[in-house]
Amino acid sequence: MSGVLDSIQLIDGDTLRRRVTMRAAIRAIRQLVRDGFDPDHDPARAIVDVPNGQLLLMPSAIDGLAGQKLATVAPGNPARGLERIQAVYVVLDGDTLAPIALVDGTALTSLRTPAVSAAVLDVAATPDASSLVVFGTGPQGVRHVEAIAAIRGLRRVRFVGRDRAKAGRAVEAARAYAPMAEIDVGTAADVADADLVVCATTAAEPLFSADLVADRAAIVAVGSHEPDRRELPGALLARAQVIVETERIARAEAGDVIMAVAEGHLSADAVVPMARILDGRVPVRFDRPRVFKTCGMGWQDLVVARLALETGAGGAGGTD
Repeated sequence: MSGVLDSIQLIDGDTLRRRVTMRAAIRAIRQLVRDGFDPDHDPARAIVDVPNGQLLLMPSAIDGLAGQKLATVAPGNPARGLERIQAVYVVLDGDTLAPIALVDGTALTSLRTPAVSAAVLDVAATPDASSLVVFGTGPQGVRHVEAIAAIRGLRRVRFVGRDRAKAGRAVEAARAYAPMAEIDVGTAADVADADLVVCATTAAEPLFSADLVADRAAIVAVGSHEPDRRELPGALLARAQVIVETERIARAEAGDVIMAVAEGHLSADAVVPMARILDGRVPVRFDRPRVFKTCGMGWQDLVVARLALETGAGGAGGTD
């Protein structure tokens, strides 16, 4: 067993950050889909309830590699000063299925989730979008500022959270990613002036009124993969172009979509898979809000982990 472990490349969080920039992760996700990868072919993940949270088992296989993420969701972690989502990621040789790398899955998730959001927002947001409201003051909220700053020139950012002190810390952290932007703590009312809205919370009920959202706005909701939780009101999805990772994931895990359909706000066949937006088969509707609901999929982790392996120790992937 020790021989197997000795041959595995270890990629910790610092190494991942050195090897893969946010811009490179965004580009790799977008390019994989545009080259013909269909997210709907990704294996289904398993979600297992355990005391104090959930285990998520997320497999994938792409171009000679396979991967498996073991993620945990522990709602009590933030009170302990820990991230709510923890993970390890194993990269496997596609032929032998032997493990070849072990990646810090928490750092990987923190990178790939906002990169997926930005890959879609780069197409779905207006070219001049510059004002952003972020609901959620944890790592995902902050890293989404980094991701969106990689695709748009941000001038104004507002963080909205239940704990004003934590929101203030998120503001300070985000300034490193968007130094030219005016970043401060805000309220839900700031949505009315937003070109971009990110929802990265643990909310079970809508965070703001649909009436606040302008037609020009693009919104991404990443907070939940549970069918009975939502961050967005059904009335917003009723007037929006709704983009999802896949129809299968939307039907099973996307509470924002599932509840909007159940309430009669949205037709189940009206959602647009992200692949059709990224490859241009379906045009973006700029005459209405664009909503991207993401739950997270295994292929997203593997494409970023693969990039870390391809980059190697030589330097950061995607430095411009």
